[in-house]
Amino acid sequence: MGRGRVQVRRIENAVHRQVTFCKRRAGLLKKAKELSVLCDAEIGILIFSTHGKLYELATKGTMQGLIERYMKLTRGAEPAEGATAACPLDAKEETDVLKQEIETLQKGIGYLFGGGIGTMTLDQLQGLEKNLENWIYHIRSIKINIMLQEIQALRDKEGTLVAANKYLHNKFMESTTIPEFDPFTADIAYPLIIQDGIFQL
Repeated sequence: MGRGRVQVRRIENAVHRQVTFCKRRAGLLKKAKELSVLCDAEIGILIFSTHGKLYELATKGTMQGLIERYMKLTRGAEPAEGATAACPLDAKEETDVLKQEIETLQKGIGYLFGGGIGTMTLDQLQGLEKNLENWIYHIRSIKINIMLQEIQALRDKEGTLVAANKYLHNKFMESTTIPEFDPFTADIAYPLIIQDGIFQL
């Protein structure tokens, strides 16, 4: 019996929506890899989840290389190349930029582990809250996937045990079956009782 047709619309239950997203995302990426191997095609997929998490697949090379190739083919690469062709930073400016990025990252790590929350701005707190929500959803989706895998493994184990139990039950019934008695074919002597006495056949 086949599955019924799935109605394509937004899933209201957040947990079911996340589970469906994980399953279908994995299926989509698997199909893309198979298509790439079978047809020697270059495939790039970008997926943004509801919570802003990025999933990407580049079957050959990198995603950046595929995007650049796409931009060249669609003639949209000229403005981007013009923007990147600006004069490069000298060593001192580049060092300053890198130091500033390191400080920002260190502050972010401190905030993530609860340090310096009193000195955070409202925007930083909202960003931290959004990141925490994203991580919670991500952890829940991973947990749900693991639980579904464990449930499937237990179902498989149950099926194996049921089959083994049935096999053993059949073997037991075969070994304990009592042969049916047929008095006409049995080679056993029975006494014949007559009024005057007992005669052995």
